[in-house]
Parts: sequence; C-alpha cells; structure tokens
Amino acid sequence: MAKLIKRNLDLQNIQKLINSFPVTAIIGSRQCGKTFLARRMRYKHYFDMENPRDVASLTNAQLALEGLKGLIVIDEIQRMPELFALLRYLVDTNKQQKYLILGSAGPNVVKRTFESLTGRIAHYQLGGFSIAEVGKKNIKKMWLTGCYPKAFLAKNLQESFLWRENYISTFLERDIPQLGINIPAQTLRKFWLMLSHYHGQIMNYSEFARSFGVSDMTVRKYIDILEGTFMLRIIQPWHNNTKKRLTKHPKMYLRDSGIFHSLLSIETAKQLSVHNKLGASWEGFALECVVKSLGKQDQELFFWHAHAWAELDLFWQSKGKNWGIEFKYCDAPIITKSMRIAIKDLNLAHVWVIYPGNKKYPLDKNITVLPLACVSAIWQY
Repeated sequence: MAKLIKRNLDLQNIQKLINSFPVTAIIGSRQCGKTFLARRMRYKHYFDMENPRDVASLTNAQLALEGLKGLIVIDEIQRMPELFALLRYLVDTNKQQKYLILGSAGPNVVKRTFESLTGRIAHYQLGGFSIAEVGKKNIKKMWLTGCYPKAFLAKNLQESFLWRENYISTFLERDIPQLGINIPAQTLRKFWLMLSHYHGQIMNYSEFARSFGVSDMTVRKYIDILEGTFMLRIIQPWHNNTKKRLTKHPKMYLRDSGIFHSLLSIETAKQLSVHNKLGASWEGFALECVVKSLGKQDQELFFWHAHAWAELDLFWQSKGKNWGIEFKYCDAPIITKSMRIAIKDLNLAHVWVIYPGNKKYPLDKNITVLPLACVSAIWQY
C-alpha cells in the first residue's frame, strides 16, 4: 500500500518552491514523510545529519559544499544549526546551487536559524497523510491510527499502536535532547499526557500551571517545545471590533489523532467509541484534515468565542471575505443561535458545518453541512 501513496501533490508544490527559491525547507514532525519526498526529487547530493559519515564529511562545511552544483539536500538540518548562516553565503555567491533542507523543528525551537535566510527561503510544512491520499473509505482507520505513514500503513492495529508508543518514547528520550533541550523525558511525558485531557479546549495557562505544579513560564516553555516540534496545534482567538467580551486564551489540539489515542491508551475503534474524549478526538482529527485541505498556516487560522456562548471553531480570511467552520460530531447538524451570531458579528460569507456523515445539504443560504470526506468542496468558494 505504501507504494500506492505517492504524495504527488506535495511533490508538485515542493518542486514549484524549488524552482522559485534558492533554499526550500520542508518542515514537519519526525516520520511524517519528509525524507520520502526528498528522495524522490532530482537532487545531486544528499547529506543526512543522522548519518555519522555525512556529519563527518561536513566537518569543514564550506569546503565540502561550495564546489557543488545542482540541488543539494540536507536532512535533519536542525542537528547542525551553524549551517544556516553558511547557506546564506553559498546561495548568494553560487547561483548554480539550490538547497532542499529538511527539519523536524520550527524556528521557535531552533533559535536564530531560519531568520538568517530571510528572503532566500520558502517553507513547506508537511503533515501526515491526507484524505485525498488514503481515500474516503479509509477515513475511520486514519482517525484511529493517525496520519503518520508507518502508523497508518502498519499490518494491523496492534503494530500501529506499538509503533506509536515507541514513537512517543523516542521523541521524548532522543529527539528532544538532540535539540539541546534538557527536560527529563518522564516530566515531559507527564505534561504531554495532561495536555491530552485539554485537547480541543481553550487553554488557561495559569490554571494548567497550578494543576501541574509549575510556573506559567514553564508551561509556556513546554507548550512552545511541543508546538515547535509539530506535536501541538495552537489556535489563537480572533478579536474583532465588537462590544462583546471575547476569549483571549488560545485553543489547543494534539495534531495527530493516533498519538492522542496512544497517550489515552485507546487501541481500538470500540474503545474510542465509548471514551469520554470521542467528540474532542473527532474534532481535532477533522480540524487537521481541513487545515491540510485549505493549505493554511497556523498564523492564518483562528477561532472565535464570545462569553455569551457564541463561538466558531475555525475562522479565516481569503479572497477579501471572511469564512468559518463548525465541527459537529452528530448525525444531522442543525442551525444554532451561535452560528447566526457568528455570521452577523464576523460578517461571514459562508459557514460549513463539518460532520462525519455522507450527505451534503444546505441549512441556509450561507450555511452548508458538509461531510468530512468532501472538505475539498470548500475550494470551490
């Protein structure tokens, strides 16, 4: 099955960036498919910073790289952050070079790195599989196992769960320390587990800090680490010029539903169906599917929550208009007072109500109920 999922859309989008920029960065969590895509590019040279031989060959990086031509791939570049400043010099002085760099941590974790390439670099954030790649018939399976290729493509649910358990351990015990972050693995695991119980909720850092027994600053630090390594998605609230009291705290989701289920020890669809986090799990999974379909960056997506119990799960602006999405884990969504308030206060051109059913139907002239399997229909507006 792995050979059938070629991720051609990602390949096309990355190639467009390579054609236009001297440096292209594919960033995303470990094991999401960055290396698989890079290996399919027409590169001339490939350096893997997890390969001791390649690391040794770059001991004198300027000498090793400046004479090369064509597309040069550097995998897991965050393990050698001093390369960023050198790449700026190399692409400015050698127009025959282009670089494709792969990283498992964002700029807020690998400090003072990507900024040195401002104006020369394009970023492509890669996640796991999308609905378009696995097919509509596999949505429920992907919800349970998550979107990581090895978790989804495992022979059975037992192997998938085992892979995810080991992924979590390796991430905490090896990947985090390699980023120069000195937090005991057990402490961060406990923190991550506590966060899983806030999945899909508005985060009050002070309240969470009291529950965990640490300072607000420590909570923010740990969350920044998990967000910067693509384990968490933080959605900021949208503040418009209304007189309503609006929530100012962000909303937090674990990005991968399979990792979320592993943290909660959910191994099967039956266990998930009776779990008290069922609705929150589906909302987070649906959110990730929509984000992949929209192709939006985190800073372009918001939620809206007024203290008078009016809210909107997802808000963004495009083509000069405002748009919104509500996620409903139910059989037949209906119009709510909250939707009407959001449409009026936010001047929304359209609201989609995403649900797990299979029938698309209108609720009003600017409200449409849409199956999760059909999220690509949003592109038509």
